[in-house]
Amino acid sequence: MESSSELDRLLFFEQARKISEATYASNPLDGDNLTRWAGALLELSQFQSVPDSQKMIQDAISKLEEALSINPKKHDALWCLGNAQTSFAFLTSKEDEARPYFEKAAQYFQQAVDEDPSNEIYLKSLEISAKAPELHQEIIKQGLGQQMLGAGPSSSTSTSSSAKTATKNKKSSDLKYDIFGWVILAVGIVAWVGFAKSQMPPSQLPPPP
Repeated sequence: MESSSELDRLLFFEQARKISEATYASNPLDGDNLTRWAGALLELSQFQSVPDSQKMIQDAISKLEEALSINPKKHDALWCLGNAQTSFAFLTSKEDEARPYFEKAAQYFQQAVDEDPSNEIYLKSLEISAKAPELHQEIIKQGLGQQMLGAGPSSSTSTSSSAKTATKNKKSSDLKYDIFGWVILAVGIVAWVGFAKSQMPPSQLPPPP
């Protein structure tokens, strides 16, 4: 059942990507379409290998930067760009290479909050982004990097060992909780893209996942 649901989700966002690509060909200055396109790419990146995922995230970043060149105050694009930078950082295995992406993410989340101060999702994103570098560091330190960074499947033994290590102290437990917080924020992208699709012409809507 889970695999079927994942396949439906993959097909849904692939169709959304194709629709946005076609829309861009006829109207390259549609900032909403560029942001929807980027959101679909971010979702699709979760189904790829790490190198392909990184390429797809970079493509999404490019689309969002293009949307912001049309409207620099577009807060949903700023927020989505913060998520893209964060996603790329967590797929980076070295702290010094990940740090610039975390810093950019925090800046974009702050800009999104500045443009829409009452948006609770933006505020929560900004709050958690301050902890992101520490979370990334802890993931590597706890030996969870292989699993989180998609280097390959881990054995049940290593998974069990990682789980035990992660519960040795409260700090690790708190960090695990915050990592799940990022997952929750990622769900926000799904909800946002779902809302954005309501702006598509009915004839262009992909079938529901």
